[in-house]
Amino acid sequence: MTRLPEEVHYNKAFGWAAKDSSGVLSPFNFFTRETGEKDVTFKVLYCGICHSDLHMVKNEWGNSIYPLVPGHEIVGEVTEIGCKVQKFKAGDRVGVGCMVGSCHSCDNCINNLENYCPKMIFTYGTKYYDGAVTHGGYSNTMVVDEHFVVSIPENLPLDATAPLLCAGITVYSPLRFYGLDKPGLRVGVVGLGGLGHLAVKFAKAMGTNVTVISTSPSKQKEALENLGADSFLVSRDQDQLQDGIGTLDGIIDTVSTQHPLLPLLGLLKSHGKLVILGIPGKPFELQVFPLIQGRKLIGGSMIGGMKETQEMIDFAAEHNIKTDIEVIAMDYVNTAIDRLLKGDVKYRFVIDIGNTLRPSS
Repeated sequence: MTRLPEEVHYNKAFGWAAKDSSGVLSPFNFFTRETGEKDVTFKVLYCGICHSDLHMVKNEWGNSIYPLVPGHEIVGEVTEIGCKVQKFKAGDRVGVGCMVGSCHSCDNCINNLENYCPKMIFTYGTKYYDGAVTHGGYSNTMVVDEHFVVSIPENLPLDATAPLLCAGITVYSPLRFYGLDKPGLRVGVVGLGGLGHLAVKFAKAMGTNVTVISTSPSKQKEALENLGADSFLVSRDQDQLQDGIGTLDGIIDTVSTQHPLLPLLGLLKSHGKLVILGIPGKPFELQVFPLIQGRKLIGGSMIGGMKETQEMIDFAAEHNIKTDIEVIAMDYVNTAIDRLLKGDVKYRFVIDIGNTLRPSS
């Protein structure tokens, strides 16, 4: 039986929540549990706005629980730790991504793939072990099991690091898993948004030759001069597509709207891999013959386990990889969501929680 939050949670907290499927966010008071023996409690300083937040606040995936406090790209400073916490202390810079719990005993968990655990608990909008609904980083404080907390190196700015906890690991993990991280490989990146621009940065840092694939010719200068891509291909230009046939070892597809896969498969070499990261509203149409001809692969991926997430953060620190962000105040969040729906951000909104979130009455 689900228990009321006030029955299992003890500490007052505040943030902004969607109260219904209109998706409009407004101030919201709630409770967090007390710091448990293996918990890390931290003050939230910054939280990125992920495209999945938009789907959740509007219940577009049909599983939202209201009131819903979004946010799973969260960074802050530790204020309290439990008596059995070993990795963190008060004052540490930490981050939390898309999950705050898993079973710890299935094959996935044992192999550091908590993100694929059947009992994985999302950072917000999911019932926790105690029956209470989890709330995310559009709030002043988080209480999280230390296993699901990562350490943020001192040389990474917290605001530009926050989106790495979702967008960063979402592109880093498939580059590693599908073997597209080898120097000299030719890797395509479809879409130059929140995920895409980070895919370019990580792939370049791994030593690959990167081609940005976009419907927008206007993004060529940004891709080549600012992000360091090696080449640019307009996916609506048939001549460019023809010239690119069979030139790529792999493609990271970050686009979340419906788009044709056949032209992308044509760009792959034999044994090439097309990795889907976006979640379109409608199923893809797939022709099998292009897969058979060349023994090509279409795969998918989502975030990463905790070990790999820390590895990604450390890699970002070593190679000075930061998200391109626009920092906003908490009370600008509804406008930011409207702009994100229109693609009007370069490339990730980050809420300045620490300086702009104020308690509601």
